Amino acid sequence: MSTRSIRFRLIAWYAGLLTGVFLLLAGFMFLGLRHFLEASLLETQTRRARQIADTLLANVNHTGESYVVGEIPALYAPEINNRFIRITRQDGSVLYASGRPQDQSFDPTGLPALASAPKKELSREEKLPDNKKLLIGALNYEAADGKRYLVEVGAPTASIETMLHQLLVLAAIGLPIVLLVAIGGGYLLVGRALAPVDEIARKAEQITQHNLSERLPVARMADELERLSLSLNHMIARLEDAFSNSTRFAADASHELRTPLTVLRAELESVVADRRVPAEARETFGSMLEEVEHLIRIVEQLFALSRLDAGEAQSEWVPFDLAELVATTADQMSLLAEDKGITVSCDAKQRVTVAGDRARLKQVVVNLLDNAIKYTLDGGTVHLKVTTSNGDAVLEVADSGIGIPPEAVAHVFERFYRVDQARSRNEGGAGLGLAIVKSISTAHGGKVEVESAVGRGSRFRVNLPLARHTTRG
Repeated sequence: MSTRSIRFRLIAWYAGLLTGVFLLLAGFMFLGLRHFLEASLLETQTRRARQIADTLLANVNHTGESYVVGEIPALYAPEINNRFIRITRQDGSVLYASGRPQDQSFDPTGLPALASAPKKELSREEKLPDNKKLLIGALNYEAADGKRYLVEVGAPTASIETMLHQLLVLAAIGLPIVLLVAIGGGYLLVGRALAPVDEIARKAEQITQHNLSERLPVARMADELERLSLSLNHMIARLEDAFSNSTRFAADASHELRTPLTVLRAELESVVADRRVPAEARETFGSMLEEVEHLIRIVEQLFALSRLDAGEAQSEWVPFDLAELVATTADQMSLLAEDKGITVSCDAKQRVTVAGDRARLKQVVVNLLDNAIKYTLDGGTVHLKVTTSNGDAVLEVADSGIGIPPEAVAHVFERFYRVDQARSRNEGGAGLGLAIVKSISTAHGGKVEVESAVGRGSRFRVNLPLARHTTRG
């Protein structure tokens, strides 16, 4: 999948947005859970401090302070439970202080005393090694006899950190899985949403000047794709009308010009043949006759192109041997080559069957061979070859002529394009011969290519589909 495709960009944007949302949500959940757990732990310590005060210090004047000191380890076991408990008298002396916890997570003797404050309930946070914390809830308490005590109860956040670490591990494992599932689902959804686009593109590739009557598929979903399909179909309809009008005009104009040009040629021929006309005048009329002949050839070629554009080449296809057609045509045109001392050879011994319009394909051979002879210097060579390759019939026409400049190779099949205007004019060319070759080849489902080097000749290659068991009609 191309990184510049809409599908890739949509999926990448979707995956990036989804990853960002998940990470942001996970971050908020992590911080929120940490705050909740720490607040809950701190509330528990404050509640325990209140419980100690209400049960052990409320009647300390009757039970005595020694009773309090003995009951706290029995009831709360702070060392075993990894808790911190300290009771401080109003004068700052310590009534009770728990020892080191069993897990050795903190040292109670290193915890500073809480500064006096008017608030009844207090809380604080002490930093421990390894980036751990001790949360302490404190209570300013006044006993029944008026004595005041500060009760401090604390617990480390190790259990919270363990729980959060496990949550991070689960998130690190689960988040990629969730993202992969979401991206896979997004890929399927995007592919399904863009499937009509692929279908439209495939159909658009199949529409040429020969089948402008066909239309793109319309996705009936009342969305942007449906409007796009309808708009493109309307555009193709307008192109079809414009192309039909252009083709019809070219055909009508060519047809209308043929008769007056034929009459004009006949009149000029009679004048040139009349010995009663002065020689100087006959020479002038002869020059005019050559121009008329040139004009007639242009009209005939335009008429042929208009018929090809209208699909005339596909009207009656029959299977025939392309090798035999090429060999026969080469033999018929050898007289043109002999006048210039050019050697024409043909390698067409193997039967190669194609389906198409025999007359039109003969025109391809004639035009290519005529071009090769026309632009090959005296004493040169022209070689024709018919083979098969990858299910195609291949016709090659190679010459040792003057070649085509590199900048002109891409334009030689364009209508009215001539590499050398003066030379083409002298040779009687109008720049339509190779355009006709391309049109006929395209109409037969084939293609034509050229390789050329100035001074070393040219090689034209025509690929046509081999005939199948069924013929087209």
